[in-house]
Amino acid sequence: MASFNSHTTLGAYELGVLASFILFGVTTTQVYIYYTRFPLDSYKVKFLVAFVWACEMAHAICIGDTLYTMTVSDYGHPERLLLIPQSLATAVIFSGIVGACGGLLLPVPLSPAHFAPQVQVFFAYRIYAVSNSLYIPCLSWFLSFCRLLGSIMGCVYGFRTKTIPDYEVEWAWLLNSLWSVAAGNDLIIAGTLVYWLSRRRPEGDRRTVALVDKLVAWTMETGAVTSAAGLLTLICFVTMKTNYIWIAFFVVAARLYSNSLLASLNSRASLRALAHKTDIYIQEARTDSGTFALTLPQSHADTVTGAIC
Repeated sequence: MASFNSHTTLGAYELGVLASFILFGVTTTQVYIYYTRFPLDSYKVKFLVAFVWACEMAHAICIGDTLYTMTVSDYGHPERLLLIPQSLATAVIFSGIVGACGGLLLPVPLSPAHFAPQVQVFFAYRIYAVSNSLYIPCLSWFLSFCRLLGSIMGCVYGFRTKTIPDYEVEWAWLLNSLWSVAAGNDLIIAGTLVYWLSRRRPEGDRRTVALVDKLVAWTMETGAVTSAAGLLTLICFVTMKTNYIWIAFFVVAARLYSNSLLASLNSRASLRALAHKTDIYIQEARTDSGTFALTLPQSHADTVTGAIC
């Protein structure tokens, strides 16, 4: 490799792994906070959190092993950087699982009784609850399934393909489709929820509007972060196939989804505080299934409840 550039190959990947490890530490901290603050949550939500954290741990081990292979095991042999480490191929499937489970999440109180393993699917159902239309939810469910299926295919073909350049040429269409679908689904969910919340906003009084405005802002922020990560990975892959900058973005992207999930769960207390500050009374009643009830003094309560519970 006469044109070997350690800065855009090993350096780029190492920085991506370091950033990913930092975000994994944030994820672990949020998991601890969740289990200490919400011990009465449904076992379904607790299982989802544990499952996502386990997948993140496996993903971190895989990308760490890849870094060790590139910098230690293959030290002095830059030509081996062209080979696809099996651990990197394995990381693809864990990234896909976390992405499908993490999806785009609103940092708002959730209803544990309705929590599904695919959280993008869950929010697609929330769209249906608010809009009473199945068109967008069905599209989101389909895209979530395609994303998970594409990640499985990417992992399998990673084992079968010998070098990264060969993988980039032969399966570029798969990676392009995978990142495009992920970013598109995030934008669809965020845009639809923002649209329906904003449409119902004039129906509420001043106190209800304050809560809706906060929900809209959080939805847009979360959707922008996850969508931007997918788009950046796609742009780097299309324009810079001769380096590993796109791989650096790839190893970081999964962390954004898991942190969105945990931030959503842990922010329930702050949203309740906001509701109290705006004179909205929240009554949290834990049923046998662990559902949280939201009660507003006006008739517009159903609008907000349908979006966040």
